[in-house]
Amino acid sequence: MVVGRHIIAELYGVKKELISYEDTVKEILESVTEEARFNKVGSMYKQFKPYGVTGVILVEESHISIHTWPEYELVNLDVFTCGDVSKVDKAFELFLERFKPTSYKHQVIDRG
Repeated sequence: MVVGRHIIAELYGVKKELISYEDTVKEILESVTEEARFNKVGSMYKQFKPYGVTGVILVEESHISIHTWPEYELVNLDVFTCGDVSKVDKAFELFLERFKPTSYKHQVIDRG
């Protein structure tokens, strides 16, 4: 029995201008959340100095979180949902489109 899907990913070679500041990271996370049809409950972001962002979106289905290291062109991404696992797959595809990493590695864990 599968009750949810969890994707844990590291995106490499992401352009610094996409991941340095809260405004840009927030726009990407919020738009992907909406396009993947998650039911957003709330979100919180932390801007680091001089750059780098941590963010989390709480969704009814579970959560999406991100941690960025612009100096390494690195994004750590976590997308988890209970129920409709196609939402996680769609969100991950959208994140790859938006962040355009030169490479990535990820794990897909079916929970339950």
